[in-house]
Amino acid sequence: MTNILFVIIASFLLSPKVYLPINSRNRHDISEIHITEIGQFGLMRKTRPNVPKHYHTGIDIERPSSNYVSEPIYPIASGVVISKRTDGPYANLIIEHTIKGRKVWSLYEHIAGVKVDVDDNVNPNTPIARFMSRDELNKYGWQFNHFHLEILKVKPLRIKPFPENPQRFYNSYSLICYSHDDLDKYYYDPLVFLTDNF
Repeated sequence: MTNILFVIIASFLLSPKVYLPINSRNRHDISEIHITEIGQFGLMRKTRPNVPKHYHTGIDIERPSSNYVSEPIYPIASGVVISKRTDGPYANLIIEHTIKGRKVWSLYEHIAGVKVDVDDNVNPNTPIARFMSRDELNKYGWQFNHFHLEILKVKPLRIKPFPENPQRFYNSYSLICYSHDDLDKYYYDPLVFLTDNF
């Protein structure tokens, strides 16, 4: 009986908990992710109108194929959707996970075709959204031909939903990371986190 229990516990602890959030040959191979030229974690982002200079808090993942109709985006792990924003190019989802006994939050931004709602349970094999289509990119700009992935150490900021986004309950710290200390306080480098938790 003890041996059976040990095998069950060992298989649970050793089984992969985290997956790449894209279609790929092997969703446990970090080399399958391609990041945009300016999409690396921790890059300094220049000041823009109404947006101060800040550090890039995630990675910008390139579309993994030539599918401009339904290229899916998946959650990195099982979890619960806690926030949903669906307005234009800044549409995003935030999912709360428990991975290896600790709470973490993943954010997926610049997404389209959102398939889930707040309080939905999700798993890494069910698409939650998709990359933008050609029509959407023509409308919003081809600079959004990727999606932005963040992995947070700290629960996102609670906000009051607006009528146009009634399920947007949280916001990340992405525009208030002005130092490396801020970045380290709030975020994991997604590539490191994924690699360490496959």
